[in-house]
Amino acid sequence: MARGGAGDPDEGVELLWREGDVEPRPGLSLSRIVRTAIELADAEGLEGLSMRKVADRLGFTTMSLYRHVPGRDHLLDLMRDAVMGSPGTVLSEEGGEQGGGWRARLEACAREGWRLRERHPWLAEVRGSRRVPGPNAVAHYEYMLSAVSGTGLTPAEMIAVVGLVARFVDSEALRLAEVARTERLSGVSEEEWWGSRDSLYARFERYPTLTRLWEQGGYDEPEDPFEFGLRRVLDGIEMLVQERDETRDETCQMCGVPVERAASGRPRAYCSRACQQRAYRRRRSG
Repeated sequence: MARGGAGDPDEGVELLWREGDVEPRPGLSLSRIVRTAIELADAEGLEGLSMRKVADRLGFTTMSLYRHVPGRDHLLDLMRDAVMGSPGTVLSEEGGEQGGGWRARLEACAREGWRLRERHPWLAEVRGSRRVPGPNAVAHYEYMLSAVSGTGLTPAEMIAVVGLVARFVDSEALRLAEVARTERLSGVSEEEWWGSRDSLYARFERYPTLTRLWEQGGYDEPEDPFEFGLRRVLDGIEMLVQERDETRDETCQMCGVPVERAASGRPRAYCSRACQQRAYRRRRSG
């Protein structure tokens, strides 16, 4: 397989979940390669990242890098997991959001993911349905799942909720990354470019709703896309949690075993006739 391609996923697992850092040559290690690649991507974006450029920054040949990492695609996975383990993440000992309800914890995860992508815009562009996760990525996923544990959501719903929040953060971050890349390549800011499109705006008069919103200042002070979207996503999840809460099984007042909610009439207090009789005898004896 050609270097720089998707690579062997099993080899990626071994790299990401390795114990320690093997250094077959003095002065060059996998951790140094990854750190340098992150610095390069932060400065030039993913379009500026290559094995050759990383090697040049380190003062080694490109072939030397291949002794540590098979190619650019595996390097991207290593970079992604490395920044997810940076100080300041939700799971760090200093800033962990361990308290609060499920919404506060899930919101903290989303905001930390957003801040992480602001520091490393290229992170949103490391995409693909077959990206091998490393230990830091899995730890973040575990934390997000634990945030909605005990809410009454089904296992499939918990997974879907976490995926929804993660995809929202990624999609908003990807938009920012695309804007930054376009500005970097063109040398023209997004505001300047759109501000020069008078020939386009002159044709909008035939669209009454758009024109009215424009005239009423709807585009002058727009809602923050991330803040607005995150609130709406969490509101929707909260509605689902409340719905599940209303239909959640009761527990037997005698033994604590879950009791199916009655389709109609009064809620069931006991899981069986036997528990009901034991409760009756206890009341009589008391």
